Formats: sequence, structure tokens, C-alpha cells
Amino acid sequence: MNLSQRLHETALVSADKTAYIFMDQKASYRELDMAVSKFSNGLKKLGIKKGDHIALIVGNTPHFIIGLYGALRAGATVIPINPIYTPDEIGFIINNGDVKLVVTLDVLLPLMEGIDRLIPQVENIIVCPTSNSGIEGEHQSLHIYPKLKTITFVIESGEAVYEETVIEDDDTAVILYTSGTTGKPKGAMLTHKNLYSNASDVGSYLKMNESDYVITALPMFHVFCLTVVLNAPLLTGAALLIMPKFSPKEVFHLAKKYSATVFAGVPTMYNFLYQYPDGTAEDLKSLRLCISGGASLPVSLLKAFEQKFGVLVSEGYGLSEASPVTCFNPLDRPRKPGSIGMNILNVQNRVVNELGEEVPAGQVGELIVKGPNVMKGYYKLPEETAAALKDGWLYTGDLARMDEDGYFYIVDRKKDMIIVGGYNVYPREVEEVLFAHPNIIEAAVIGVPDPNLGEAIHAFVVSNLDTLTAEDLTRYCQEHLAKYKVPSVFDFLEELPKNTTGKILRRSLKNHISQTI
Repeated sequence: MNLSQRLHETALVSADKTAYIFMDQKASYRELDMAVSKFSNGLKKLGIKKGDHIALIVGNTPHFIIGLYGALRAGATVIPINPIYTPDEIGFIINNGDVKLVVTLDVLLPLMEGIDRLIPQVENIIVCPTSNSGIEGEHQSLHIYPKLKTITFVIESGEAVYEETVIEDDDTAVILYTSGTTGKPKGAMLTHKNLYSNASDVGSYLKMNESDYVITALPMFHVFCLTVVLNAPLLTGAALLIMPKFSPKEVFHLAKKYSATVFAGVPTMYNFLYQYPDGTAEDLKSLRLCISGGASLPVSLLKAFEQKFGVLVSEGYGLSEASPVTCFNPLDRPRKPGSIGMNILNVQNRVVNELGEEVPAGQVGELIVKGPNVMKGYYKLPEETAAALKDGWLYTGDLARMDEDGYFYIVDRKKDMIIVGGYNVYPREVEEVLFAHPNIIEAAVIGVPDPNLGEAIHAFVVSNLDTLTAEDLTRYCQEHLAKYKVPSVFDFLEELPKNTTGKILRRSLKNHISQTI
């Protein structure tokens, strides 16, 4: 079984059930499956064969779902790309990923024209409308126009016949390029088995069902959204409430209008929702579950959000290389704030030392993961693959500990740990203290070189009080942290730099320091 097959089966037994709602327009599972089949057959007419690579640069629209499932049904490998990447970033991924065909939005055509010379191997560019004005006439002068096809043309050229290409479990379904925060992006190859197993296990763990209405606000090109609020809901027959982009106002509106039952977001989204002045518990009363992932959710924010809106937030953990989910706080047992939860079905997590030996409960080590969701490797990078995959275990690079009840806690990224005078300082511990301050909205800390201690702690904060000073925060931290954990410098910013999934860009913070020296 794979995702495309399961979608078709759902369409057969629940044909009239709503599959998604986008801009107040509904589509049934029958309509979605028919569009997927026609697009898949249209791709074949364009010469796409099993194993060919297709890039999706379309953002949160039904085109993403049709493009993803249509390509998978044709046996192609899909490479989702962030639409706001620069031409150089997009060009690198398309070239490194050996992309043969691109699906993109009409508003991105000028960008595609700009990088056309960088991607000579791309044979066709399929254009999806963002408005009712197609591409005819307006874009005929584009140099790349001979390559262009509208998605309407491709869909209408394909027969409405379900034709499933013979697909093996180990065939590569998706290549997800990492964000590249430590260098050039690496493409994690996820198989059909990887994606299907994780979507199935997550759906079961979170008790998703055909009655659920899932707010899809996370970016679809990111693995968190791809599995948790796209594949898992569709696999269980739920309905997606697709948001083109995250907006606190729109989340409250959709939740109330459609009686949404599930919301998933990163900590930044929860912070914006909590700070939004017009959001009420009444708006979110239909939610049975909120899911947080992508980064650690500060405990103070988690508790404040739950108290304000009266909903449960279940924190989990994952990474692109694991499709992504490995842990979730259980829904049928006690939840522990600050924990990423326990093993999900069919997945094992361990905490090990530098020799790969499991450490006792309570001790910090590297988190490693094993299961049917773990990638087959990095595309065209055998050495990096060998370093990440050892004896069937994926080494995550995250520092963690496990308590006596089997709950895991992320301490920090291994590479982000700060060593002050020989003492280990985990940024998250300091950030948790700062987040608990009533006048701190956001906080992040990094290590900077220090001639005496090796490294010192540099804190960046966003405050809602203009009169808050570094001296105030120093005194506050001294009350809650050991002396060597207290930041030596506090930088006040209007906002922290983040990527499109809400993760704080620590490299940008380091660049900020170098530019201000």
C-alpha cells in the first residue's frame, strides 16, 4: 500500500466526503482523486516516467496535493521547494536533484525565467494560476515560454482513469532538502514505505478519523505539514482546511466557521495566536487537539496557551530524515510539559553516548532513531549517509534525555551546545527562563567566542516593554540560573530571524553580531 493507492480507495468508499476546503471552495474525495489521476496521466503524456524527478514550487494550494499525489501515482519522485527561496537556492536544488519537470505558480514565472539558464535539464514547466487571469498573452514574451504548460492543459490532456504505476516500498517517493542552516542543503530520500508508514502511525497515534477537520496552516513543502496535516488526514478520510499562509485571524476564523478539530503549528505560531488580541476560547472550542513540533515549545507558552484557550497541546518531535515523526506525547496517558513524548507505534528512540551505547535514564546523550520511517539516505551523498545511518539507526544530532517513564526531552542541538569555562550550557535551558519573564515575547541564545572562558552566552530578546533593560534581565537570570549560565550580553530586537517554518535562524543571529561589531 502507498499514499496514492490509499487516496483512490478512500475515493471509492467515501466519494462525496469533503477532502479539502480552500478559499471556501470544497472538493470531494472523488473530485480530488479524479484530478490526481488526470494529472498523473497528463504527466505521462509529457514523457514523465517512473523514477523521474519533479519539483513542486506552489505553496499551500490544492495544486500541491494534486501535483504530489499525481506525480507519485505516475511513479515519479517529488521534490518540494520553498517558493520564497532565492533563484540561486531554487537553482541549486533543481540541479542537484536532477529535476526534469517543474510545477510552479504563475506569480513565480519571472523567477523561473531568471534561472532558466541555470536549469537546462528541465523540459517542462507547469504553471498553476493564482488568479483567474491565465498565462496566455501576458507571458508569451518569456524566454522559457516554449517549456510552459498550464496545469489545466495537463489535467485536461489526461484520461480520468486510475492507472497505478508498479511501485515498490523502497522506491524513492520524495526528496526533502534540509534547510541548509549549516551549509548546502542535503536531499533526504524518503521512500513510499517511509511516508505511508509514518502517516499511518501518526494518524493512529493521534486518533485521526473521517470526522476531523484539520487546519493546514503549516507550509506544505515542509515535512511536518506533509505528514501530520496532509498525508495522515487524507489517509484517514479527514478534511483539510487549507490556508494559503498562516494568519492568526484566519486560524480563529476557520476554526469557528468549520468547527475545526485539529490544529498543528510550530512554537512561533502558538506565540502569535496567544498574543492575538481578538482570539477567544469560544473560537477554538471545537478543537480536540493542538499539535506542536518543528522546535521546542517553551513550557511557559504551552501552559499559558492551554489556560487561555482551554485546549490540549501535544508536543512531538521529528526530522526530515525520519519522515518526520518519532515521538509524541500520548493522548491516553499523562502528558508531561516540556517533553516530546514517547515512541510512536513502530518507531524506537534511544539516547546514546559518543560510542553509540545507550545511557541510563536521566543522562544526556545523542538521540538516535530506528523504524520504517527512516530515510534510505541522502541523494548523491554516500559519505553523509554513512555518517547519519549506522547499523539501521539514524543519528539525529540532537541532545536528549529519557526519564524513568520513557518520556524523552530534547536538551538542544548537539552543534548548538555552548561550553562556558568547561561547563556545558544548553541554549534551551536559558531560553526557557527568559520565556518565563512576563515582558519577553521571544528569546534565543547562542555561544560567542570569549578569550577567558572559551565561549560566552549572547541572548537576543523581543520585549513588549520599552523600559526593560539588560541589567533587569541580568538580575532576573541570576535568580534562576547558575552564574555560568547567565548571558553576558542581551540584544533587544524587534523580531527574531526565522525561516518559513518558524525556526529561529541562529546563523543570522551570529551574522547580526558580526555586523554590529
